[in-house]
Amino acid sequence: MSSLYEAMGKSYKRHMSTKIDPNSLPLSSWLPITMKEARKRGWEELDVILVTGDAYVDHPAFGSAVIGRIIESYGFKIAIIPQPNWQDDLRDFKKFGKPKLFFGVTAGNMDSMVNKYTAGKRKRSADAYTPGGGTNFRPDNASIAYTKILKELYPDVPVVLGGVEGSLRRVTHFDYWQDELKPNILTQSGADLLVYGMGEQPLRDILSLLKKGVPFESLKTVSQTGFLIDKGADLPKNKKWKSFKLNSHEDCLSNKKRFALNFRFVETESNKQNARRLYQHVGDKTLVINPPYTVMSEKEVDKSFDLPYTRLPHPKYKNRGSISAFDMIKFSVNMHRGCFGGCSFCTISAHQGKLVASRSKESIIKEVDQITKMPDFKGYLSDLGGPSANMYNMKGIDQKMCEECSLPSCIFPSICTNLDTDPSKMLEIYREVNSKPEIKKAFVGSGLRYDLMLDKNSTHKKTDAEYVEQLITHHVSGRLKVAPEHTEGRVLDMMRKPSFKMFEQFKTRFDEICSKNNLKQELIPYFISSHPACEPEDMANLAAKTKKLGYKLEQIQDFTPTPMTLATVIYYSGYNPYNMQKVKTALSYDEKSKQRKFFFWYKEENKNFIKNHLSKLKRFDLTKDLFG
Repeated sequence: MSSLYEAMGKSYKRHMSTKIDPNSLPLSSWLPITMKEARKRGWEELDVILVTGDAYVDHPAFGSAVIGRIIESYGFKIAIIPQPNWQDDLRDFKKFGKPKLFFGVTAGNMDSMVNKYTAGKRKRSADAYTPGGGTNFRPDNASIAYTKILKELYPDVPVVLGGVEGSLRRVTHFDYWQDELKPNILTQSGADLLVYGMGEQPLRDILSLLKKGVPFESLKTVSQTGFLIDKGADLPKNKKWKSFKLNSHEDCLSNKKRFALNFRFVETESNKQNARRLYQHVGDKTLVINPPYTVMSEKEVDKSFDLPYTRLPHPKYKNRGSISAFDMIKFSVNMHRGCFGGCSFCTISAHQGKLVASRSKESIIKEVDQITKMPDFKGYLSDLGGPSANMYNMKGIDQKMCEECSLPSCIFPSICTNLDTDPSKMLEIYREVNSKPEIKKAFVGSGLRYDLMLDKNSTHKKTDAEYVEQLITHHVSGRLKVAPEHTEGRVLDMMRKPSFKMFEQFKTRFDEICSKNNLKQELIPYFISSHPACEPEDMANLAAKTKKLGYKLEQIQDFTPTPMTLATVIYYSGYNPYNMQKVKTALSYDEKSKQRKFFFWYKEENKNFIKNHLSKLKRFDLTKDLFG
């Protein structure tokens, strides 16, 4: 570790021991984003330059900050170019000159197309990762746009792609907004190396090898990376890995079934602890995807979260308006990564992994203490959570069984008997946080899996009941949000979600606990329309069942096809890759709009349409349920 890094660490600890005044932090507390800031550190030339589509927020919830701090911790000179202007003379890309090692490129914390466009393909009104919410600070397909510019300016400097956008577009994929099957992102961008998934493990190996003097072009056997080689060339040698050939990009273009099959292979290998290397021909090249690392250890996760972040946006944004993504997580704590739910419309497991990587209790409590020192902290933690809040510290009982498993979900169609779902570690953290005098209330704002709380085969039902009681009585900010997603069995099966009866059971328990403790709280369910296998009659049943429970729905969304999900593959191909059966899906805007109307059955402008549609289906029972 460099002396500069150690000095920064000491400075950081001093700031974290007292109330933090953001204005008192020296500019050198952040990674440099201008050459002037770099020179203040005594740097005339940089080793690595990161280009990101997000504003630079020095916080562990922002990927570019994590990657930047890791690179810094290895003693390399690192700078960040946040949200460069790609439409002028490209001065932002030129301001640091050429780095010694490589450029790192990420579109940001979200896929840039999901970030910019709605399910209706309309431009969003605000960008949560831009000061003031401005929507013109990143290009479409930002990773591709940035890389092409860098390759034009500095053709001899390697470019390493990372982040969600690169991860989800690592093989042939469907782009919903361009309505087209696209090749892997390396082919589209011209980048030299792709780091997919959570990048800490491959990055640390890459940095260690480069520090030893290994040439960049020799980094072909680092796990969790992808690259292109000439078609016909031998795959790099690694005796530990077996290799599997995917259908070529050209085969996918001409045959939707082959594209669907590819997804099955990719998802299956991603879920293995000892996966095969994948390769796919595309034009005159071969894409090589090395297998992922095994799940991060507690020590490794802590190492990323415990780096000396300022936890604040760079001072340059001071007068440009708030960054809403930062405001949302400013007083929240992420306790773990990964999700074993395997929902067919979700990208979390494709990027963060199926198995959960949890932080230590000590690391979590230390971050809570840091938050309480922030000058504008009023005593309320907005979230003690994760991708699914109540999966903390849950893992396989017999790890050998997990190593042999390649199923996409540990809890669908039922909870695996080898999964330890004991919530006692979470309870311990919740109660310790609650006991702190600086904390008035610690909410759980992340999504929750109620099927984990209601497992009839659980061996720790008493602790499960304690967890539910603790959650509802102490950690709800007036509204507890959960996501049943639908009410109908065949749609839920396609979603890989539990029966709606479980939501009804949880609602009964929620209402009982609130009544017993005289709490005026609401349970708010989220639902999706137009998901593969969902038809208008399913939406009518959803409307009737939720009305019976007393809901007039507001928290709803239309299915958005995003790369690297089962639901998107079905949307494009028409086939379920796991059994190759045809699946009916709403494709047109008109079909999607009609399904969405059933959410709002109570609105006058939708009543005639719904009545007429149910009359055609001869579902007069549903007409009566909805309208009397």
